[in-house]
Amino acid sequence: MILNRRTLITALAAAPVLSTTSGAVGSSPARAAGDVYASNTALYADIDLVEGVDYGRRYRRHPLDGVGSTGRSALARTTVIAPHGGGIEPGTSELCLAIAGYHPADLAPTPAAGPVHDYWMFEGLRSAGNAALHVTATHCDDTAARSLCGGSLNVLSLHGCRPSRAGLAPEARAVLVGGLNTTLRQYLMEEFAAVGIRAVTASGDEEIAGLSPANICNRTLLGMGAQLEISTELRAAMFAAGKNTTADRAAGTLPLFWSFVHAARTAIERVETGQRVL
Repeated sequence: MILNRRTLITALAAAPVLSTTSGAVGSSPARAAGDVYASNTALYADIDLVEGVDYGRRYRRHPLDGVGSTGRSALARTTVIAPHGGGIEPGTSELCLAIAGYHPADLAPTPAAGPVHDYWMFEGLRSAGNAALHVTATHCDDTAARSLCGGSLNVLSLHGCRPSRAGLAPEARAVLVGGLNTTLRQYLMEEFAAVGIRAVTASGDEEIAGLSPANICNRTLLGMGAQLEISTELRAAMFAAGKNTTADRAAGTLPLFWSFVHAARTAIERVETGQRVL
C-alpha cells in the first residue's frame, strides 16, 4: 500500500469529528449498556476513584526518525492498546506489552533486536470489582490513547470476552478478529492459524466486531484498525495456574502466550511491510 502524505492530511481534514459516542460534536455522552461510566473522562472525574489505587494508565510513545533519505517514514506505524487491562480483562495488559515488544515482567525489549511499537493501556488495579471500571471502546476518550492512535497508521486493540458473548462453547479457546482494517485482520487470521490458535471472524454487536469508526481501534490515520477479543479460556491457558494478579501473570507466561504474541507481531510486520509512505 503506497500512502501519499498529502492524501493522508487531506483525508484527516475531511473526516467528520466524532464524539465519544460517535454522534455529532456537542452531543451528550450516554453510558454504554452495562458500563458505570460514559467515558474515560467521566471515570477520571469521579472523586471516589484514585489513580494508582483503583486504576492506572501506562503508555509509551517512541521518537520518530525523519532524518535522512533512507525511505523510513516519520509516521508512527503501529500502536498496540489494551483499553480494559489489569483486572478488568485479565491478560490483556501483558499481551499488549509483549506484542509491543516489551517483556511484561521487566519491560526488557523482547526480542532484543525489536522492533518495538507504541502502546497504551488502561488497567483496573483493585483486588476485586474491576468490572465497574470498564468503558466500552467506542467511548474511549483518554487523551494519550486518542493521540497515539490518531498518529498511527495501524492500531491493534486487545480485549477479553466470554465465549458466550461470541456464540462459542463455554470452554472455547479462541480469538475473535475484528476491526475495519481488512488486510491486518486477514494477516492475523493467517498467523494465528499458523501457530495452532483458533481464530474466528468477529461478528455481532459492535463491542465484539469493532466495526464502528468511533471504536478506538479505528481512530487511526487510515481510519481503520484491528481488534482482538480473546476468550476467557484462551487467556487463562497463557499463564501458569494460580497467576491471578498482574505481577504474577507477567512472571508466569507460558509458551501459548508467546505463540500468540509471535503471531500478532508477525501480522503487524506484514502489514507494515506493505505500507510505503511517500
